[in-house]
Amino acid sequence: MEALKVSSFTSLHIPTATTPDKTLFTRLKFLNFHQLSPLPSSIFSTTHKSRSSKPSKLYTTLSSSSTVSTENTDPDLETATPDEKFEWFSQWYPVMPVCDLDKRVPHAKKILGIDVVVWWDRNESAWKVFDDTCPHRLAPLSQGRIDQWGRLQCVYHGWCFSGSGDCKFIPQAPPAGPPVHTFKKACVGVYPTTVQHDIVWFWPSTDPQYKDIIMTKKPPYIPELEDPSFTKLMGNRDIPYGYDVLVENLMDPAHVPYAHHGIMQIRKPDVKLDREGGRPLEMSVKKFDVNGFIGKHEWGSGKFIAPCVYYSYSEPVVDQGNESASSGGNEKVKKLPKQRRMALIFICVPVSPGNSRLIWTFPRNFGVWIDKIVPRWMFHVGQNLILDSDLYLLHIEERKIKDVGPINWQKACFVPTKSDAYVVGFRRWLTKYSGGEINWGGKFSGTLPPTPPREQLLDRYWSHVVNCKSCNSAYKTLNALEVVLQVISIVSIGIVAATKQNVMSSIMRTTLVSTAVVCFTASRWLAHFIYKNFHYHDYNHAFR
Repeated sequence: MEALKVSSFTSLHIPTATTPDKTLFTRLKFLNFHQLSPLPSSIFSTTHKSRSSKPSKLYTTLSSSSTVSTENTDPDLETATPDEKFEWFSQWYPVMPVCDLDKRVPHAKKILGIDVVVWWDRNESAWKVFDDTCPHRLAPLSQGRIDQWGRLQCVYHGWCFSGSGDCKFIPQAPPAGPPVHTFKKACVGVYPTTVQHDIVWFWPSTDPQYKDIIMTKKPPYIPELEDPSFTKLMGNRDIPYGYDVLVENLMDPAHVPYAHHGIMQIRKPDVKLDREGGRPLEMSVKKFDVNGFIGKHEWGSGKFIAPCVYYSYSEPVVDQGNESASSGGNEKVKKLPKQRRMALIFICVPVSPGNSRLIWTFPRNFGVWIDKIVPRWMFHVGQNLILDSDLYLLHIEERKIKDVGPINWQKACFVPTKSDAYVVGFRRWLTKYSGGEINWGGKFSGTLPPTPPREQLLDRYWSHVVNCKSCNSAYKTLNALEVVLQVISIVSIGIVAATKQNVMSSIMRTTLVSTAVVCFTASRWLAHFIYKNFHYHDYNHAFR
């Protein structure tokens, strides 16, 4: 069963001896690319020689008061006006991937401090996002159900609501009137909602002026997610640390060989200075404004599309050697070359102070057959292990940043190398356009929740399994199999014990006893596998 773990696919990683930045690219082990055949080395055009020919710059500070200054080598880095502020409540936010939403039930979610319920309105064939509050006695509508007429019903007193938020039925109201269900106060707040890239998005305001906001402003568009030639399995997980720490961690390739040692394979550097093989990385921010920034790294480009999307993509690589004979047979005609492309897409959702949600997908137009054969939950086993391996580090880091104050991040953290360019770029963006913090609309004081026991902090069941349709299904199936194995073991022993010795042959008796032992052992092993992969898998860096 260890073959189910991401680390077991090491024979099919992406080794390229000539590639300069394999640290970032081997984040693909986080994806499901741990199973892919090697990519051509032409994807990575930068060499060690070209890197060493450039003078080193320090990416250390956001403030001129720091003892280490930063030379701005990018003329377009400061393109926004000083008084421009990022409007957190005037953006589209992802709720959940459609593949992990059940149309039969309402789902509770918290986004930007707002409690919402997302449900399928079969009358309009559309996903709806409402305030998760019944106007009657404030019970959560997410604990309700969808009735036989396709309405969202509060199960506290049975009030029913249509997809427009109008109350359609109050059981306690006399049929003869007055029609209290038509009063404005009986309605539920409805958020503008759309589906893009197979993800449900909502606009965090129930004000009627934003009802048709989709006509003037749309969620971020990512071409790979609309291209049918790309594979794009998705995953989601609730994270017990904040949005800002999540974003900067995903932008940071330098931590991969250390925080994820033994899980993600990386290219060996020419000169290995330590066990893990960390090395200098070429990264830079090229354009920077209130909407995010664009960056360049060794294997491609990166975009931070504020507030949620970090999108890193490779430059197209032509697949050479596609030749076919001409009709005359005397010369060869080259077919249109195929471009191999891939991207890493992380969608980071601010939930509340100290909590965030990650939706990830890694589209590619090669090796597509892998995703059709391997179940999605098997990819998630390895991806969750990678999230777990630095989760505790980031949870503690967030509390230290809180102690010094997010606005003082650049004073507390010493970031002197180019490998931190994206992280510094994100902190600059957050500081310049939002004062270093998320605007929660006055809902929170900013205090972080207490640190729970490690087993609870790294829990996978409530943070991922219950919210992932494929993992939830696998979890139930494997638990049922465990019970079946136990039953077979008990029945086999029972038959042997109840049958007289002269009635059953010694061969049959031995077979039943062996079956009982094997099934019991398998059930115990399976119980351990289920707990380790669907509940809690500790990661001790000292023993990796």
